[in-house]
Amino acid sequence: MSSRAAASSKIVIVGAGSVGTTFAYSLLIHGLASQIAIIDVNKERAEGEVMDLNHGLPFVFPAKVWSGDYSDCRDADIVAVAVDRGQRIEQSRLDLAQGNFELMKQIVPNITKYTKESILLIVTNPLDVMTYAALKLSGFPRNRVFGSGTVLDTARLKFLLGEHLQVDPRNVHAYVIGEHGDSEVPVWSLANVAGIRLKDYCPICKVPYSPEDFNDLFIKVKNAGYEIIKRKGRTFYAVALAMTKIVESILRDENAVLTVSHFLQDYHGVSDLCLSVPAIINRNGIRETIKLPLDDKERTHFQKSAATIRKVTYSLGL
Repeated sequence: MSSRAAASSKIVIVGAGSVGTTFAYSLLIHGLASQIAIIDVNKERAEGEVMDLNHGLPFVFPAKVWSGDYSDCRDADIVAVAVDRGQRIEQSRLDLAQGNFELMKQIVPNITKYTKESILLIVTNPLDVMTYAALKLSGFPRNRVFGSGTVLDTARLKFLLGEHLQVDPRNVHAYVIGEHGDSEVPVWSLANVAGIRLKDYCPICKVPYSPEDFNDLFIKVKNAGYEIIKRKGRTFYAVALAMTKIVESILRDENAVLTVSHFLQDYHGVSDLCLSVPAIINRNGIRETIKLPLDDKERTHFQKSAATIRKVTYSLGL
């Protein structure tokens, strides 16, 4: 798909909070949609955000941005759900499950009333549980419902590894899989720079190979959201950029590999659950799930992560 075709697309964003509106801003800068509708129960807030975005249109690609309602989901290429009740410092993402599930039970039927063809991109936490809920509530095909998953967590790991190894993070290849949250799993066995595994690359760049140092980096990745919330109340810049990358991969039919949260079946012993693992993303949504050759320790941690999410999912009656 050409850039011109991508720019003719329609995206609906449910939620005029920090994540949803920063996502809209990023879409405008990247020229990824000619139509952006923002829906929020606080219509005045949505209208104010739209006014602010529209005043920047002379500086970006042509687009129409408006405060809408669920009827605008009709003919949308992508509907992004970026609504939640807010995470306090003392809460984990999983603590948000019951309250945000109640929101999803209101939002998803309103979306599906007007569209059966859109791709649903979920950003609401706890991400994996809410993605599964959206899949079940919508009745959409599995390839067209997925969450932003560990795309952000993977980016955080690549950034910190890049700093540690003194190399551009775009040239670091590493994945975080499993829950978007406390039980997520770094796949160290496959992490590499220029195709060279970390154990062999470290001597080349004169950085000591230290599993302890890498574990410390991962702890920073896992706790990054909490640290940001403690300092500024919300995280939204990086997740909005992660969402933009996912949308770009869809609209431009890129067949990009991204660790989105999606429905898994017999993935290292995990079935009937939404978790993040690498998937090939294109205009139809998820084209294919990539089964990573995990080592025994990674496989065990991944299965424990799945058990954590399954417990919360079952508690909601899903």
